[in-house]
Amino acid sequence: MLLIYTHKITHRNRYVFNLVFKDILGVDFELTSNVDDFKNSNGYKISYTQNPLCDELFFASRNLLFETGITEQHISVFDFNDCKVFFSTGSFSSLPFDVFSASFYLVSRYEEYLPHIRDEHDRFEAKDSIAFMNGFLQKPVVNIWAMWIKELIRKRYSSFVFPEKKFQYISTMDIDNAFAYLEKGFTRTIGGYLKSLSTLNFKEIKERTLVLLGPEKDPYDTYDFQLEIIKKYQFGAIYFFLLGDYGVNDKNLPIESQKFQSLIKRIGDYAKVGIHPSYGSNKSKEQLKKEVDRLSNVLHRDVTKSRQHFLKLILPETYRNLIDLDITDDYTMGFASQVGFRASICTPFNFYDLDMEIETKLKIHPFAVMEGTLKYNMNIAPQDAFNKIKPLIDEVRAVNGDFISLWHNDTLSNKKQWIGWQNVYLEIIEYATKN
Repeated sequence: MLLIYTHKITHRNRYVFNLVFKDILGVDFELTSNVDDFKNSNGYKISYTQNPLCDELFFASRNLLFETGITEQHISVFDFNDCKVFFSTGSFSSLPFDVFSASFYLVSRYEEYLPHIRDEHDRFEAKDSIAFMNGFLQKPVVNIWAMWIKELIRKRYSSFVFPEKKFQYISTMDIDNAFAYLEKGFTRTIGGYLKSLSTLNFKEIKERTLVLLGPEKDPYDTYDFQLEIIKKYQFGAIYFFLLGDYGVNDKNLPIESQKFQSLIKRIGDYAKVGIHPSYGSNKSKEQLKKEVDRLSNVLHRDVTKSRQHFLKLILPETYRNLIDLDITDDYTMGFASQVGFRASICTPFNFYDLDMEIETKLKIHPFAVMEGTLKYNMNIAPQDAFNKIKPLIDEVRAVNGDFISLWHNDTLSNKKQWIGWQNVYLEIIEYATKN
């Protein structure tokens, strides 16, 4: 066990020590602010303060973890060990920057609480992040920095044993629209026909008719393929179902559909299932509760996992609403416009509520890549997509983290605008599940 000294124990430094040592490195520690106890200890010890106390491994501290409230931070990013770092401390520290303050700043999403311009969906944009502006969005730097700490401890205390941690791949699937043509009801079906007719899209009219009459499979019904892949490669999979009321940005099936309910139950037999809170639920806790209850009633069990539709994430309100409804795990942490690591980490971590200055029990699972980001925001062709994804997998594998991808059932159809993207998904799985 590590003994960690700091001159003042706060909610912030206790949180970040838990993050780095327990969550990422998997080791226990004891925290103290008693100088005599620290000096008299003969065990493994490190200090996080202004000056070293004895012969310990010393990390110089800045002020961020001893403050409360949210203020503009003056950040100057520089290079160290072929990586970007910030909050410089000087060479007298074991690392020339305050690794714990920098980790806290990124993982707490401190910058998202500061004044900023939001996009058309009321989201914090990737281009405004310190990671994007300084060229490290595609690197899980918090994990990389933790590996540096691990090596420093090993060099200083050769007998200290770290547990083995393993890389894992998790496939997550958002079901925004379970079927292209089936279960839409009379009004939406007629509307679909009229829309196709107005654009003279006779191919779509024929396809819709064949699906509705039975001879042809619905193009969004890619579930047999998905379940076969899960069975073949044996990876973790989580499905998020949109169960909101029909609206401009929520074009899902009605929950009254027995076919839709059967699909949810079927998926639930093979994979984990969570709620995909609707676009409209972000400003209505009552609507969010209705949707969680709908999924719970279908599955006949509690719903504890979530990912926001359109990745709508407003801190801290979105996460507080989830906590109030007993959601324990959220998978929204990622950008819609860029691949990479929104919180600069590839390990699940607890949400820290900066307004309340408390660590919550809501576990955040950051994802690294979404197919829609590659296609629509980055204009990447399917034949080039894996070249963008492979380096991300390699980065996560190097630090034994979790690589989480985000895909949709319709993008696996291999039809229309999604021709070739099924192969990209297979490339990810084959590469990420090797050994």
